[in-house]
Amino acid sequence: MNFYNEAKSLIKVNIREYGMYIALFVIMLTFSIMTDGLFMSSRNISNLLDATGYIAVLAVGMTLVIVIRHIDLSVGFAAGFLGAIAAIFLTELGVPFYLTIPIILVLGIVVGLFNGFLVAQIGIPSFVASLAGMLIFRGALLRVTEDTGTIIIKDEHFNAIGNGFIPSIVKINGLNLLSLIFGLCIILLYIVMEVSKRKNKLKYNFEVTSMNIFMVKLVFVSAIIAYITWIIAGYNGFSWTVIIMLLVVVIYQILTSKTVLGRHIYAVGSNPEAAHLSGISVKKITYIVFGSMGMLSALSGILFTARLQSATTTAGTLFELDAIAAAYVGGVSAAGGVGKVTGSIIGAIVMASLSSGMNLLGVGISYQYMIRGAVLAAAVIFDVMTRKKRS
Repeated sequence: MNFYNEAKSLIKVNIREYGMYIALFVIMLTFSIMTDGLFMSSRNISNLLDATGYIAVLAVGMTLVIVIRHIDLSVGFAAGFLGAIAAIFLTELGVPFYLTIPIILVLGIVVGLFNGFLVAQIGIPSFVASLAGMLIFRGALLRVTEDTGTIIIKDEHFNAIGNGFIPSIVKINGLNLLSLIFGLCIILLYIVMEVSKRKNKLKYNFEVTSMNIFMVKLVFVSAIIAYITWIIAGYNGFSWTVIIMLLVVVIYQILTSKTVLGRHIYAVGSNPEAAHLSGISVKKITYIVFGSMGMLSALSGILFTARLQSATTTAGTLFELDAIAAAYVGGVSAAGGVGKVTGSIIGAIVMASLSSGMNLLGVGISYQYMIRGAVLAAAVIFDVMTRKKRS
């Protein structure tokens, strides 16, 4: 009974964090039943995660932007434009892919820093500054692709980023061995990080959950990771897109939860005036967050362009809205100061799962937009209600 009460209390206190995981589980279970298991097939889950990659990367950066109480509407067409520049480098200028990628990422940082300059230094509201950027990059994308409309990329190494999979080495009962090993590494990394976090809390006499609850959490999450790994390994294994997405999540999770910079970002988001009085440079944090957003926009553009194996005039359309939706569904607060990058990834998968499931069921595109809009509205309402209860 004590175990039950503690679990119930834990979920109630952390409903914002656990709510999205529960929602994802319900969505996947519902679509799996309605499609007779087709939704959870290896091929569909693999394709779903691949299609989520470029939006998930944007959602990670957007989370930090919203955390510091700003918004960036330019990320979609910035991604499309930078993807087109990558295509031009590869096709017309003959720059090898291993030089093209870092060059594009640096260009993305420059773009982000410019947005940061307009917001932090000039004092232009981020909505207006990024809206101007969105229009500029939309025009720039049309300009660089106007001759052909589409720039075809034939570089196999670059295209593999969006369509390739990690090597199989050998298959065991039809399962990709290297993907199974990779999944095991993810489970071990998760366990090590959770144990380390618990030890640090105990070291400084912070309150922690009981050992029983802690073990149940470890087993439950590890089982989910193992199940997803098994599903993916049954198709072609982990794609390079998913690997890159996971690396971004791990790096930014460590950055936001384990470093001084991460604490400063959340301090600025919680109360910019108090952060400034405590010695934190709000302008510096704004530059860093927008620079990071620009780099992730470039990475998103690379992933999308590699997936299509071409740059098109419509690349980047509505990317920014999908990223914002994923961030809010993933638990980021509209008031700033609250939100996790892991939550944004789950938010991106939730939105992608809705689209994938509805496509399999043959739901009309008009209804799909309305349902996704309703989910986004529900997420924001949930955020407002949970904040009212705490206050």
